[in-house]
Amino acid sequence: MTSRFTAAGALRAALLSGAALAGLSPAGTLAQTAPSPAQSLPAISVIASPDDALPAGSGLGGSGPNGSGLAARLTSTSDVAALLRGLPGVSLYGNGGVSSLPALNGLGADRVNVLVDGAPIAPACPNQMNPALSAIAPTRVSKVEVLAGITPVSAGGDSIAGTISVESAPPVFAAPGEAVYTEGKLSAFYRSNGHGVSGAAEATVANDTVSLRYDGSWSRSGNYEAGNGRTVRSTLYNVQDNAVTLGAQRDGHRLTLQGGIQTMPYQGFPTQRMDLTDNRSLFVNGRYEGSFDWGALDVRANWRRTEHSMNFLEDKGGTAGGGMPMDTRTTDAGYSVKATLPLSARDTLRFGTEFRHTHLDDWWDPVAGSMMMSPLTYWNINGGTRNRVGTFAEWEASWSPAWTTLLGVRNDVVWMDTGAVQPYSWQNSLGMGGGMMAMANPDAADARAFNARGRGRTDVNFDVTALARYTPSDSSAIEAGYARKTRSPNLYERYAWGTGAMSSSMNGWFGDANGYVGNPDLKPEVANTVSTTLSLHDAARKSWEVKLTPYYTYVQNYIDVERIGTLGNGFVKLRFANHDAILFGANLSAAATVHEDEALGTVRLSGVVGWVQGRNLDTGDALYHMMPLNALLTLEHRLGGWNSAVELQATARKERVETARNEPETPGYALVNLRTGYEWGNVRVDAGIENLLDQAYYPPLGGVDYADYRAGGSRGTAGPLPGAGRSFVAGLTVKF
Repeated sequence: MTSRFTAAGALRAALLSGAALAGLSPAGTLAQTAPSPAQSLPAISVIASPDDALPAGSGLGGSGPNGSGLAARLTSTSDVAALLRGLPGVSLYGNGGVSSLPALNGLGADRVNVLVDGAPIAPACPNQMNPALSAIAPTRVSKVEVLAGITPVSAGGDSIAGTISVESAPPVFAAPGEAVYTEGKLSAFYRSNGHGVSGAAEATVANDTVSLRYDGSWSRSGNYEAGNGRTVRSTLYNVQDNAVTLGAQRDGHRLTLQGGIQTMPYQGFPTQRMDLTDNRSLFVNGRYEGSFDWGALDVRANWRRTEHSMNFLEDKGGTAGGGMPMDTRTTDAGYSVKATLPLSARDTLRFGTEFRHTHLDDWWDPVAGSMMMSPLTYWNINGGTRNRVGTFAEWEASWSPAWTTLLGVRNDVVWMDTGAVQPYSWQNSLGMGGGMMAMANPDAADARAFNARGRGRTDVNFDVTALARYTPSDSSAIEAGYARKTRSPNLYERYAWGTGAMSSSMNGWFGDANGYVGNPDLKPEVANTVSTTLSLHDAARKSWEVKLTPYYTYVQNYIDVERIGTLGNGFVKLRFANHDAILFGANLSAAATVHEDEALGTVRLSGVVGWVQGRNLDTGDALYHMMPLNALLTLEHRLGGWNSAVELQATARKERVETARNEPETPGYALVNLRTGYEWGNVRVDAGIENLLDQAYYPPLGGVDYADYRAGGSRGTAGPLPGAGRSFVAGLTVKF
């Protein structure tokens, strides 16, 4: 990368020193370079390109793995969520091939505040087939920040797990006085398992005040094979992304406008009853960053329209008989304003406000000739709205070189409503034809009851974060803190109303093929978390580092489930319900330079170990999708342009499962991955082998293999979803 990034980088550094998000992920990714001199609370885990400076506020866990690590991840996946693999406390719910749902310290899905270029993206599907991280192509990702556990109030509200912030690359400008600067990049990737192919192109033209960039990408894969050679049905996908970024800068101020469109012709979902048959998303983002004598200002605005369709792909029977068409249209819009005021050499004040709006329509067209799915359009959610206004204030104080504190308070007001709904038929029973007895239609009574009641809800939520860090020496530090975090239910948790076997089974993003029914009377979740981090390292933080982070969370009104019926063959009907719950665990990370010299290069050993448990205090049941004890060990070698690694990924048997959802147990396993890459001038080549030994295994959070269960005639019960077998991967990137 050239020095032409210097002007933009200097502005970015100035802004980050005050206005950037700061957050705590106490056992963050281990630093491979010395931390930035400007250190402020708290710590975050960062995956960044080599040209992104560590954000001020990176604290104990701030790190910026070099670009080869990010490039290796791009070679092996088209799923942005998979870029988080190996970060402490991070696990992934199985979903579609480009739609995994991240969890932080056992809390996943909507409990995580996911921001894409500063904007949250609400679920535009009752199965969350298009989660926020699927809205950006992996090749567009410039930086990922993971803030788990005790996160600052400035990082966002309406979440109890933490924040994952994904940023695309900022505008690139020419050096001062240079007339025109151009650059570009072409990338191609191949993965043998599923015959997945991806391609991406970037092009920039700029002078020293205006920049224009285009980003485009395309990814496609067929069904993958498991370690035993069996094809795993409904794991194919196809997605295209196009985005244009316009930037302008002058005298410490920068304006960025971005727009784009994503099209997803299809994506299979092996753990869901439906598949994605079309998804189109159009977005416009704007951002202003300014540096003033009094401090820094960061203003963002966003708008996104998503149109989403579901039906059955071929593995689940196709649509020759009409299938079951389901459509969703969602509009997200909002803004955020954040200001940073350095009050003195000791004190820094951050404050701001944001507004978020979501409008959702979810309807299912009738199917001609179907007794159960006609004659009317089924309205799952009709004109649902969810609005949120948040304000925060945060005070950071550096009392001495050894002591730093952070105290923040936040208020979020959430108000929600939805219109009247409609079943396929208002008849209380449906004739089956041919002289057969009529079948009950509970959706008719459900719709009448839903329409008759008041549906508007308003939640007034309050968050607080208190954190202190003590650094007694250059080789040790300890952080401890408390956070109260609050999350209001999403539109589906409150307003999905049908209790019928078919209607309820169309709602749910948990990968269990169960049926889910909303509850308008749900209360917001309130999580109280205490956590501490002990960090030991050499003075330069280059040779070795060890971090241990235990945590404990008590959640009032945790949104869990209660059984209200069965669907047969091990599937059940569930209604969302408030319970009290606890989660506790620990993250351990360590790294050490084993050998370093000019002749042989650098050999580095690193590892991350995670353990979490969760329990429903009202029922005594385990919480759903708790990751068992797991570890990732990496032996990495660097020499000049070469970068190679061997990974050992080990996961213990999952025995603690939630009985209410019939969550399956999974055996323990160990996987070996190999990767290597070489960068020479403007060319980079990557290669690797995922699951080297072609091990058959079942990811603990992978969900059930509903697609295979259905293909087998829906007999017996569905087993856990198999993971992908051996895959040879390769990538080529050329810069110009």
